[in-house]
Amino acid sequence: MITFLTENVEMPEIQKTPVRAWIINVAKEYGKRVGEIAYIFCDDAKILEVNKQYLGHDYYTDVITFDYSKKKLISGDIFVSLDTVKSNSKKYNQPFLTELHRVIIHGVLHLCGINDKGPGEREVMEAAEDKALSMFSIE
Repeated sequence: MITFLTENVEMPEIQKTPVRAWIINVAKEYGKRVGEIAYIFCDDAKILEVNKQYLGHDYYTDVITFDYSKKKLISGDIFVSLDTVKSNSKKYNQPFLTELHRVIIHGVLHLCGINDKGPGEREVMEAAEDKALSMFSIE
């Protein structure tokens, strides 16, 4: 089950049913099944608090993924700072929803086993994001 929650922000205007179907399809591309995934849309203050408390990082970020997956069943909590997504959409000259969808799927790609911190990993993640975004459609 994929849930969408908020903390300190209003729910973004995403179309939940197509987004859920998209996430399930992307997971299938990696041989995974979707278990429990909770998206927590929040503000910069909350994501900074989570980053400091759980990861020991003192900086803002757009997404933090907590992975509870077991083998082929992906599960996790994905915190998304709408403040940072909004500023990144301006920085990268992308529509807000495009950037939000990129961040939404970024968390799922982490649950599928794709990393982005080591040498060459960021390029692999960006290619996976682009491929996943190309799979998204609203019917």
